[in-house]
Amino acid sequence: MINEAIHDAEKRMKSAIQSLEDDLAGIRTGRASPALIEKLSVEYYGSPVPLIQLATIGVPEPRQLLIRPFDATSIKDIEKAILASDLGLTPINDGKVIRLNIPPLNEERRVELTKVVGNRCEEARIAIRNVRRDSIKDLRDFEKEKLISEDDLKHGEEEIQKITDKLIEAINSIGDRKDKEIMEV
Repeated sequence: MINEAIHDAEKRMKSAIQSLEDDLAGIRTGRASPALIEKLSVEYYGSPVPLIQLATIGVPEPRQLLIRPFDATSIKDIEKAILASDLGLTPINDGKVIRLNIPPLNEERRVELTKVVGNRCEEARIAIRNVRRDSIKDLRDFEKEKLISEDDLKHGEEEIQKITDKLIEAINSIGDRKDKEIMEV
């Protein structure tokens, strides 16, 4: 029972880290990357749909993305979603494809992006701490219901704390790595 709770907590914490990594992949570093826009939500026939499901995304040049919609009628919706996003990119629509030119990052924008990375990392740390809190609460409930002993409770809390510390350290290193990537000229 304790092992299940610990395993479940670890799985939920790791999903928070995976979510952070996916999120940070979309933060641009001056190079064109499809990850920058593939999860962008596009309003398509009244439903939000990730851009990756509506178009192919290519990188014809190091600083350019090429979006080729599967359905030509969706090109205006895609363009609108890009303009509404916080990417700061202006789409160039030629009727068949959309081109996104990625400007080089200036120092001010780099510092801004490192703050965004810091905020996203803090959100992930909060998510992990919330999982820890919920898991420890579950263990304490088990102990109140006499399903586990006090020693088992202590052991479970220690294990969950070890996992939490390890994964928060992983978040810190992910954030540091992304900050270095952004500040690289």
